[in-house]
Amino acid sequence: METYDALLAAIAPASGETRTILDPATGTAIGEAPVHTAQDLERAVAAASAAQPAWAALGHDARSAALLRAADAVERSAEELARLLSREQGKPLNGPNARFEVGACAAWLRVAAATALDPETVVDDGETRAELHYRPIGVVGAIGPWNWPMMITVWQLAPALRMGNSVVVKPSEYTPLSVLALVHVLNQELPEDILSVVSGGRDVGEALAGHPGIGKVMFTGSTATGKAIIKSSADTVKRLTLELGGNDAGIVLPDADPAAIAEDLFWGAFINTGQTCAALKRLYVHEDIYDAVCAALTKVAATMPMGNGLDENNVLGPLQNRQQYDVVSRLVEAARDSGARILLGGNPDAGQPGHFYPATLVADIDNTNPLVAEEQFGPALPIIRYSSVDEAVTMANALDVGLGASVWSADAAEARKVASRLEAGTVWINKHGAVDPRIPFGGAKQSGYGLEFGVEGLKALGIPQVING
Repeated sequence: METYDALLAAIAPASGETRTILDPATGTAIGEAPVHTAQDLERAVAAASAAQPAWAALGHDARSAALLRAADAVERSAEELARLLSREQGKPLNGPNARFEVGACAAWLRVAAATALDPETVVDDGETRAELHYRPIGVVGAIGPWNWPMMITVWQLAPALRMGNSVVVKPSEYTPLSVLALVHVLNQELPEDILSVVSGGRDVGEALAGHPGIGKVMFTGSTATGKAIIKSSADTVKRLTLELGGNDAGIVLPDADPAAIAEDLFWGAFINTGQTCAALKRLYVHEDIYDAVCAALTKVAATMPMGNGLDENNVLGPLQNRQQYDVVSRLVEAARDSGARILLGGNPDAGQPGHFYPATLVADIDNTNPLVAEEQFGPALPIIRYSSVDEAVTMANALDVGLGASVWSADAAEARKVASRLEAGTVWINKHGAVDPRIPFGGAKQSGYGLEFGVEGLKALGIPQVING
């Protein structure tokens, strides 16, 4: 286990161009990140290509054992990783935040290692025998986001490594230190060159997406960037897994108990201060309990402390960057100008250092308002009144994205009926955003394609091969 200072020193660039990374809570410098180039990417891909055959030849059991040792390494350095993550991304140590994210890294590594993927006998009728196997792809490129930089990187690399691939990671320019540190820790237990990081700008991401030596790209981020990756990958016919933007809807049915669901609604929307692709971003509430749900949510939200993530008391932090702060501010002001009612928040302290925007609840808002129709990706939740379930389903399905959704009801059977009508990759019942490494996860419509997690996630990191005879 390294100390926090030793961890930072281990990932500090020895030479070359660097970029100063600032704490979004205070504006103070955390450290220097390397600014890698397309030439650095070329070297990383060449090394990964050379190392991959030996890694694949080890077999599933040996690779799984290495992933379990890597999970142990994450747990040995968990507090140091969580502290760096909190400083760079802004999320507090406590609550479903930094310590939670580091713990999830270890959990996903362990599940990827333990999930069985045996050859499947497709036909065996005495005359024909056909088996379906999955071979390694080769080199996988993993492009990650800034909101859950460590956890989502592990979502990408754990199944890729388990399936015998090598991985080149390209982190977000906003949160490179967290990913550099995570990979440094993982590489304490992995063979040389099967996992590397290229920490550069958009040009490096574009080069990775089109690189002929990379057989698959995994990307989590905006729909616009996902479309650019599709175009960049076309000439080399890359396999892709894309987890893109979402604007998740939740529908509260009239039989729900407002007080009983309020805290789960809050965390469904405000986990990571709202900076989560599969967070609850539009809440549709039946008119019979609309005022009661608004009151219960406001009561819960008002108790959640926001501030510097290193303060053990806080559970909400700043927005990670000023650009996202400005998006949230613009959308809340558009709602206010339209006559919507601000139940809580909407009043940031301009004199406070950092990108802090208060938890904001907005009622009596039209479904076409920009705060509803656009993905705010921050701590602002519009609450829309509806009269019939058909109306709620129509509004929930109206957008061109469909990552997640949720239905809230005291009647699970009725909730499942409504869930089956929603156009989303995952629909949760009486919860929102609860991902599980054993359960497949992916989007519908323009929220992307391909599945992650569980057996389906492993299959997505292999090339299917039928052996017939």
